[in-house]
Amino acid sequence: MPHQVSPQLLPIMTVKSASAVDGRPTSDDVAAIMQRVFAAETSQGSLDASYALTDAVSQSLGWRALNEHGILTEIKTAATDKKNGARRESAMILLGALFERLPRPLPTVEIIFLQPAGYVALALDALADKGAVVRESAQYALDALFENLKAEALIAGLLPVLLDYLEHKAAKWQGTVVALRLLGKMAEKAQIGTGSKEAEKEKEVLRESMGRKLARLIPVVENGMHHLKAEVSKAANKTLVSLTTLISNDDIGPRIPIIIETMRNPSSTTLQKAIHDLSQTTFVAIVTSPVLALVTPLLERSLNTPSTSQEVLRQTVVVIENLTKLVHDPVEARAFLPKLRPGVKSVHERASQPEVRELAMRATAVIEKAMGDDQDKSRAAFSVTAHDVEEVLQKALRSHAASPLQSDGQKLLASLKPYVCGMVQEDVILREHARILDCVEPYLRSLAEDAASAKAVAGEVQEHFVAEDRRRFGEPVKEDSSEVEIVNAEFSLGYGGMLLLSHTKLRLLKGHRYGLCGRNGAGKSTLMRSIADGKLEGFPSKDELRTCFVEHNQGEDADLSILDFVAKDPELAATGKERISEVLSEFGFTAGPNGRQQQKVGSLSGGWKMKLALARAMLMRADVLLLDEPTNHLDVGNVKWLQNYLKQHTEITSLIVSHDSSFLDEVTTDIYHYEGKKLAVYPGNLASFVKLKPEAKSYYTLSASNAQFKFPPPGILTGVKSMTRAIVRMTNVTYTYPGSSKPSLYNASCALSLSSRVAIIGENGAGKSTLVKLLTGETIPQEGKVEKHPNLRIGYIKQHALEHVEMHLEKTPNQYLQWRYANGDDREVLMKQTRILTAEDQAQMEKLVDIGDGKGPRRIENLIGRAKYKKSFQYEVKWVAMLPRHNTQISRETLLELGFQKLVQEFDDHEASREGLGFRELSPKVISKHFEDLGLDPDIANHTAISGLSGGQKVKVVLAGAMWNNPHLLVLDEPTNFLDRDSLGGLAVAIRDFKGGVIMISHNEEFVGALCPEHWHVGEGRLTHKGLLAVMTDRFDDSRPGSSAVSSATASAVNSGAEDAGGGGGPGEMNFRSKKKKKLTRNQLKERDVRRKLRHIEWLNSPKGTPKPPDTDDES
Repeated sequence: MPHQVSPQLLPIMTVKSASAVDGRPTSDDVAAIMQRVFAAETSQGSLDASYALTDAVSQSLGWRALNEHGILTEIKTAATDKKNGARRESAMILLGALFERLPRPLPTVEIIFLQPAGYVALALDALADKGAVVRESAQYALDALFENLKAEALIAGLLPVLLDYLEHKAAKWQGTVVALRLLGKMAEKAQIGTGSKEAEKEKEVLRESMGRKLARLIPVVENGMHHLKAEVSKAANKTLVSLTTLISNDDIGPRIPIIIETMRNPSSTTLQKAIHDLSQTTFVAIVTSPVLALVTPLLERSLNTPSTSQEVLRQTVVVIENLTKLVHDPVEARAFLPKLRPGVKSVHERASQPEVRELAMRATAVIEKAMGDDQDKSRAAFSVTAHDVEEVLQKALRSHAASPLQSDGQKLLASLKPYVCGMVQEDVILREHARILDCVEPYLRSLAEDAASAKAVAGEVQEHFVAEDRRRFGEPVKEDSSEVEIVNAEFSLGYGGMLLLSHTKLRLLKGHRYGLCGRNGAGKSTLMRSIADGKLEGFPSKDELRTCFVEHNQGEDADLSILDFVAKDPELAATGKERISEVLSEFGFTAGPNGRQQQKVGSLSGGWKMKLALARAMLMRADVLLLDEPTNHLDVGNVKWLQNYLKQHTEITSLIVSHDSSFLDEVTTDIYHYEGKKLAVYPGNLASFVKLKPEAKSYYTLSASNAQFKFPPPGILTGVKSMTRAIVRMTNVTYTYPGSSKPSLYNASCALSLSSRVAIIGENGAGKSTLVKLLTGETIPQEGKVEKHPNLRIGYIKQHALEHVEMHLEKTPNQYLQWRYANGDDREVLMKQTRILTAEDQAQMEKLVDIGDGKGPRRIENLIGRAKYKKSFQYEVKWVAMLPRHNTQISRETLLELGFQKLVQEFDDHEASREGLGFRELSPKVISKHFEDLGLDPDIANHTAISGLSGGQKVKVVLAGAMWNNPHLLVLDEPTNFLDRDSLGGLAVAIRDFKGGVIMISHNEEFVGALCPEHWHVGEGRLTHKGLLAVMTDRFDDSRPGSSAVSSATASAVNSGAEDAGGGGGPGEMNFRSKKKKKLTRNQLKERDVRRKLRHIEWLNSPKGTPKPPDTDDES
């Protein structure tokens, strides 16, 4: 209620005249009640009388009573009575009561209320009344009407009335504010929520329909943003933000704020920035009319502004070309592209730079192709006009009209047909044919002699468009009755405050293998976890359907044997150890005292742990297997075994999440794909799915189009002038794990350089991760040695990447990075075995050292500085209990001979970290940008705890942590685990373009084959170099012959002996010549200054937007 409650009035008495028929109120009764409406002394009294009048109208002549009893005429007269505020208030109260009570029982009245310049405009004008009670009553009337109209009525009725009012020059500014708010309210009402199925369907119709109207809405709202009244401008800004939520395009989404800012402040600076941001966007999603409606005015302004620079014009035509390529519907193209075509042609004819003219010519050709021929309907989306609907409706009326209508009925029908046809048009375009009946029958019922004829007309209209839809799109796929259905659930799914799926359907057939595809964070693992926990609405319980979730779980009891660990499971209590041992043997876990079944769980590699999880699932005799990344850590042979196993067990239904495209292609029979908060099912394997959805081609190519990673440049290594010179070398290294009788790695030697692209391959448990741990210092070799450049920075991601953050789950990613680098060092480096002081190291620090300088033996306290010394370094040593003036410079070689390797290593790591972080500001804003460069949304990085992230998002956090200090060498142990296809493509492109060295362990043959020309094979503890192979650059979406984009991936990882021998050290030693800066003569300094001035003058004369060249000192 919008009014203060007044004292209770006496019940309104209706005097029935002798002429009353069947208890219906007469004209005198209606007149008496209406008199009470305007004579009431309080707002509440007027409202009560208004409610009584609406009841009388619905009980008497229906919609005819509004005119025959003069109700509408009285409302208009009273609303414009400038001398009587009470009558104006009562008019708005009565109008609100009619809006509130009549549309549902008498839908026909909607067309009477929603006439242009009619009663909605009357209420909007009343918002400018000087009386607060009148304004309050008018707001009540508008809110009541809004709440009682269905989605189609809002689009076909209220929306045009609001737009007409906003475009009217004489409109009251107060009414304009509320009209804008109503537009924003419509957009907000269309947002996806967790309501009932019917409510969400209503929202979907409203959302899609409003999205198609944005071409008209945005210019009107943008005009309001520049209104002289600040209130109107503020309302328009808020409404535009609400309208942009109707755009569901992931490419344009991040650019919406800068586009809105450009509309709000249409200066050349904001326009240039917006065009630049759009030119940096890789468009891959289909472009529809909502996107075109938003960006077309911006692009048109850029093309037609005389002061636009050549660089901005170049960016503009590139954006137009990229967008136009993704417009699949020629009808939509012909609605927007003609506005851009003249400007692009003008650029082609008049641009001063040949490159810009060539780009404009290409863009023109793409526009012409997108628009197509008027007769070409092959690519056009199914569309229908209101006129088409009217012809069908008119035909149905002629077929079922029992008798001619009265004159007032004929007049109303003439107004009603466009309104009804507009509503039906929306449902036909959206293929919501079930809603057509409700848009036709209720409106005709009060005009027809009987309800049956109205129902028949509505049925014929519906049947016509259903038949037309099937002719266009084919018959709906019929469910195979021979298949056994085990799940048919309809549900919504949320996580935290985020809605993942809304009223979607999941249907599983026995023996089918379903691939679950979607981007990282879409909710794939959340869906499977909800099923496993029995929390998914409509999914059968475990008593009805045995369901087993096979996921990555590193929390097993590490000290138990494999056999005891499985037998301990409560769900396998009834299964004997003999049966458990038999199944484990099938999975490769050999029985017997010395068999693998007696090994401890903690000794298993990642691949064997996954096989153990699968064996437990088989022992549970599951009807449904939920497999979350089952191929992670599995070698090629085991992946093949898993494929055969799933295909052989035709009695088991599988729901699989995997980013291994070849695995999905091989095993799946159906694909479930996340599409707009829904699950869409596609029969066939992944290849069949991609044919139907070409935008999903990223499942077969490595592309950074959907997810871009930007790795920081590694920086300079002192003394390393060649990309192929060794920066890490392992020589004759042997390592045996405690408690094991056989070495995991034996007599291994290898070297890495800045150009290395090395893949370590081998079976599960062969020793690949051990090799990497030795190279990075995680583990100390028992024989042999590992050397690295003193300033080398290594970014290392472990096999079980989540180990990096498992102790920080309560922190946000931003807080984790601040913790890790808070003291200028990488705290994870401090935890390496090479940095932890053993008892022997502690004893070494207590020893007295005599360096022969005549001051006798002393004890080293710490290293506090480092300087270049010949071809190596010397360190400033602080002695225990001695003043700093007694500090001594000692060479690196001497300290190593004295046994202070870890002390030297600690200082080298500190200096390397200091160099890498020298240009890094450890502030939340800079860290957010770093996470964004590595594919993690800044909002998630700043506000979401790590415990709430998906596996793929956690991997991005770990990757961001490893790259923060600008590493020279990137070491990745199973980097593809948990990453979706988009992120996998982004990571592959980033590694390809990275200027440092990369060494990785991966069983993803597609990933390795595209990046690594050199393979190291580890088998039975032996390291074998496989030599150089040709990388498969065609797996990249942007690959082309001779492209510089792929050149970095083809460099050899093998360093030449000549380069290594050039150091002058002993054999096998790594020596690096410190770079000494050459002092310039006076003439050379003058020449350098002249060159700099000439470059600066050349830059000042260049076109606006040209980047300033760096002032380098190495030019000749």
